[in-house]
Amino acid sequence: MAYELKTKENDNSVIEFIENVDHPKKRQDAYRLLDIFTETTGYPAKMWGASIIGFGSYHYKYESGHEGDAPLVGFSPRKSKISLYLAACAPARETLLMKLGKHTTGKGCVYINKVDDIDVAVLQEMIRNSVKYLQETYPNE
Repeated sequence: MAYELKTKENDNSVIEFIENVDHPKKRQDAYRLLDIFTETTGYPAKMWGASIIGFGSYHYKYESGHEGDAPLVGFSPRKSKISLYLAACAPARETLLMKLGKHTTGKGCVYINKVDDIDVAVLQEMIRNSVKYLQETYPNE
């Protein structure tokens, strides 16, 4: 049975999504991140699924045969923390994480409480590294 991806790019409004973020400070941070990611990547923001704001996209195919599309980078202002979606295997990731500021990490995400907790210049470098790594690893065919 084929696995159907739930997180797909769609035409939902990024601004409408951010406007519906309950907490005013988190909403303000979402707008800051929207600017940071847009300026750093040069890609327009697109909604992926119901809650991820993604920038650019790439098509991946694993040896298992599983394939799909995903944003190059992105973020989501979740209730508890803000999730940053950056390539887990990008060069210098661990070194940059040590310089980023207050954060935690999960399987493939970096979690922050607020933008003021991190060094934005380090985040921008992580964004650039992630985009470059994914574009080199998964070139357009």
